[in-house]
Amino acid sequence: MSGNTFGTLFTVTTFGESHGPALGAIVDGCPPGLDLAEEDLQADLELRRTGTSRYTSQRREPDRARILSGVFEGRTTGTPIALLVENTDARSRDYEAIRDRFRPGHADYTYQQKYGLRDYRGGGRSSSRITVATVAAGAIARKYLRQRLGVEVAGYVSRIGPHELDCVDLPAARTNPLFCPDPGRLPELERYLDQLRRDGDSIGARVTAIGRRVPPGLGEPMFDRLDADIAFAMMGINAARAIEIGDGVAVAGQRGSEHRDELSPDGFLSNHSGGTLGGISTGQDLIVHVAFKPASSIRIPGRTIDVTGAPTTIVTTGRHDPCVGLRAVPIVEAMLLLVLMDHWLRHRAQCGDVVSATPDITRRR
Repeated sequence: MSGNTFGTLFTVTTFGESHGPALGAIVDGCPPGLDLAEEDLQADLELRRTGTSRYTSQRREPDRARILSGVFEGRTTGTPIALLVENTDARSRDYEAIRDRFRPGHADYTYQQKYGLRDYRGGGRSSSRITVATVAAGAIARKYLRQRLGVEVAGYVSRIGPHELDCVDLPAARTNPLFCPDPGRLPELERYLDQLRRDGDSIGARVTAIGRRVPPGLGEPMFDRLDADIAFAMMGINAARAIEIGDGVAVAGQRGSEHRDELSPDGFLSNHSGGTLGGISTGQDLIVHVAFKPASSIRIPGRTIDVTGAPTTIVTTGRHDPCVGLRAVPIVEAMLLLVLMDHWLRHRAQCGDVVSATPDITRRR
């Protein structure tokens, strides 16, 4: 299997399966001298960890990341950083009943057609369990970007099914299990999700991530555009089906006089573009929206075929999320951080000594 490495200068290669002994990542290209300890990774891993509320899968994994290489006396050495997270609560018996059937809406059928065999236990390599590795890697990028550039990335759930959520209190999103940025809406969302569980069904969601104090100039004007690489990264997340930057699909209904972000000596007057112009960061907030499909592993019987092609039905048992978008917030944050880290190193390599005669108006506010 190819396609397990992401990035150009700051690269992340992940490995492992949902029900294997462990998952992990090799992070290459991290500059030397960054203070780094296993505790620096844990805060982000806790945010995506299962079994922490009734609204997520009840698989209870400690998700303690071990740093096996690339750090000496508390600082990165510039050599590859190996991260390992052990699986301790896999229940493969939950999948015995479907080992010879394909779950509709899942990767079972496509894996079988591509490789001629598949790991049916929890989806194997296609499981969202794999994202624990990218979240751990993203935590390294988070610390570097925060310390060196002051960049902050924060996300929240901006939609659950029919419920649209305004960002009333962004910090509050990290204090509740639904990553809801409007605490006053929590009771209705909880009732909605509780009913979904009783129905044995699932629902889609949208996650929004904001990157603040991103320096202008990141990205290339052609195929390595910052927005294009963000889209590539986000669509690599399990269950992601669409991405928008800034106003996204709403631009189809906007006039040029409305959409263009006019400039003044004190900064941009709007941010419809979401922080990029011509594939290059403007210095404004980066605004990214990712839509996630409803989970395909549900208790409602569905039609499918078995490995011989014969028709049959299927019911997925085990421990699953009624809304996978809830745990996607730290994953979206991690992928955005990895893109920004990679592009910062690339920008520094080519344009680190460039001095613009035009002042950075985004830093004047």
